[in-house]
Amino acid sequence: MPVFEHVSHYPHPREEVFAWHTRPGGFVRLTPPGMATLLAGPTDGIEVGSELRLKISDPVLNGLLGVGLPWLVRHVELVPGERFVDEQVRGPLKSWRHEHLFSDAPGGGTTITDRVTWEPPIPLPGFAIDIITGRLAGMFTFREAQLRDDLALHSRLGAAPAHVVVTGASGLIGTQVCALLTTGGHRVTRLVRSKKPGPGEASWDPASGHIDRAALEGADAVVHLAGASIAGRFTPAHKEAILRSRVDGTTTLARALASGGMPRTLVQASGIGVYGARRPGDLLTEASAPGTGFLAEVVEAWEASAQPAVDAGVRAAFLRTGIVLSGGGGALLPQLPLFLIGAGGRLTAADAWLSWIGLDDMARAYAHALFTPGLDGPVNAVAPQPVTAGEFARELGRTLRRPALLPTPDFGPKLVLGSEGADQLIDTDQRVSSAKLEASGFVFGQPTLTAALRHALARPGARTEA
Repeated sequence: MPVFEHVSHYPHPREEVFAWHTRPGGFVRLTPPGMATLLAGPTDGIEVGSELRLKISDPVLNGLLGVGLPWLVRHVELVPGERFVDEQVRGPLKSWRHEHLFSDAPGGGTTITDRVTWEPPIPLPGFAIDIITGRLAGMFTFREAQLRDDLALHSRLGAAPAHVVVTGASGLIGTQVCALLTTGGHRVTRLVRSKKPGPGEASWDPASGHIDRAALEGADAVVHLAGASIAGRFTPAHKEAILRSRVDGTTTLARALASGGMPRTLVQASGIGVYGARRPGDLLTEASAPGTGFLAEVVEAWEASAQPAVDAGVRAAFLRTGIVLSGGGGALLPQLPLFLIGAGGRLTAADAWLSWIGLDDMARAYAHALFTPGLDGPVNAVAPQPVTAGEFARELGRTLRRPALLPTPDFGPKLVLGSEGADQLIDTDQRVSSAKLEASGFVFGQPTLTAALRHALARPGARTEA
């Protein structure tokens, strides 16, 4: 029966590190998106008997086939401050037992020993065992970096427990923002469009301007992430949905926040599309003039819709997001199948600049903006080292151990997105500065593309240094 063990060290007291694991959102933060999706649970945190229902996969296979295997896991042991254990109830393996062991480390830190004992459903050759062991190594390298960077963020911010209302909480970024906040000891209320909201939820309807004011009145801040996806063909109906979902949602929130007794902090999604699709030769800062094109117009209207709240004294920060890298969705996922079969390559001109950010740094940027009082106005949420399209393709190929020799023909993106969609989303050239975000004290977990891709795809070799 194979046994895998990973030992990691953290410069934080054992009580603090263990407490982090007991809070809602821990599983989400420690699981690479695309490798596992939480379908239900945990039913009672890490208490004995608590269960999680999952779909497990691989980012590449998930991107290619959209498939996964069901897995039911139950917590079976708990010694507070020292250990907890979960085991497979039903799933693809004959057995699985994961022991989480916590001990004091020199200097007041914490050592976590993760010990996984597992048995395949049928006897496997040595090379297959090695492949699975490699995937476990990648997953636990991801977990170590994630926990270290999240604990460091919460320590830097030193924020008292807050109540944060979040829109777009079920999206790629929203899921991680909510988990990051709850593992940090904060309370989250999710604004949903359902007329019968569940526990921890409140209702709103941006199209009609309705919002549950009681949910806002008891909160300290709002994170506004809701908006129709920009992926897809830029048909008139899709473009209208992109614009209206952003303007209507922000207008509804801003009008509510402008009245008395409401949160005085709004952190809102935005986009680097405001600078226009192509700005060759420019280093784009928050002071740069807006560009032209559909997305530039959308972002200008989106940010302007918050003006009633700003006029009422609400601190508003607009995180102008670059290309978000994740194995669970976004712009990276559709590229993985082509690289898997050896047909991957750059999507636009080799020397065109791409401004990107890892999903987890994106989530941390929202928490940082929430609890950094002096940060307001437009803020470029991009990594400090943009790359060219050629460099991006080569690094993705190295991460996946595949060639990156074949540029994607122009007709490919146009077939999927239409001419205007490809023009606005693919044929871009934007070198965007992260100086304002860094000057406010933000620290990137994955500042380089190499580290970000390895982390996003849970490949061994991702950064693990303290």
